[in-house]
Amino acid sequence: MDSGKISQHISGQFNKELEDIRNKVLTMGGLVEQQIEWAVQAFTTGDTELADLVIKQDNQVDALEVAIDRECNQILALRQPAAFDLRLMIAVIKVINELEIIGDLSESIAKMAISLSDIEVTKKDNYYELQHIADLVRGMLHDVLDAFARMNVDDVASITGRDENVDREYISILRQLITHMMEDPRNITRTLTVLWTVRALERIGDHACYICEHLIYMMKGQNVRHASQEELQTILKKGKA
Repeated sequence: MDSGKISQHISGQFNKELEDIRNKVLTMGGLVEQQIEWAVQAFTTGDTELADLVIKQDNQVDALEVAIDRECNQILALRQPAAFDLRLMIAVIKVINELEIIGDLSESIAKMAISLSDIEVTKKDNYYELQHIADLVRGMLHDVLDAFARMNVDDVASITGRDENVDREYISILRQLITHMMEDPRNITRTLTVLWTVRALERIGDHACYICEHLIYMMKGQNVRHASQEELQTILKKGKA
C-alpha cells in the first residue's frame, strides 16, 4: 500500500487536505525524533543549553498536535469520510497524541539533565547503556514514521518485536542502578535521576509500538491492541482491508 490510496478522490481540495495532514504528522514526528536525540545528548554531556532547546521545541510539537487535530475534526465534520479515509483520520488523531506524549517524555529527560547538572560529580559517569536504549527507541520511532510516510505496514511487526530488546535493556540497567545505590547511598539522588530517564526511554518504545498498532488499524481495519507478536504477524500476512 502506498500514498496512491490517498489521492483517489474527485475533489482535488480533499486530496490536498489529506496530503497536508500527512505532511504535518511527519513534520511533527521529525521534531519529536530530534527532541529524543537532543535530550539524551544533553543528559549524557551535561549540556543545559541543549536541554533548554528541547524544552522550547516541545511548544512547537504541542502546536502541531492542536493544528492537526483541528484539521482532522474539520474533515470529519465537513467531508464525512468513509472506509480508508475515515480510518486515516482516526489513526492520525491517535498517532499525534502518541507523538505529543513522546515529546513530553523527551522534555522530562531534558529537565532531568538540567537538574542533574546541579549535582556535584566526582567522576565522569558512563552512560553507554542509556545511550544504547535511546538508540533502540529512536530507531523504532524513525521506522514507524517511515512506514506511515509510505503507507506500508509490511515491516511493522519487526518494529514492535524490537520492544523486547528495549525491555531487556531496561531491566538490565535497572539492576545496575539498584546495585549502585546499595553500594553507596551517596549515589541515590543521581542514580534515581538516571533511573527515571531510562524509564522515560522505555516508555517511548512503548508509544512507538502504539503508533504501529494505529497504523495497522488504518491500513488493515483491524484493532490489534493487546495482540501478541505472533497474532500481529498473522494479521499482517492477510490481505488488505
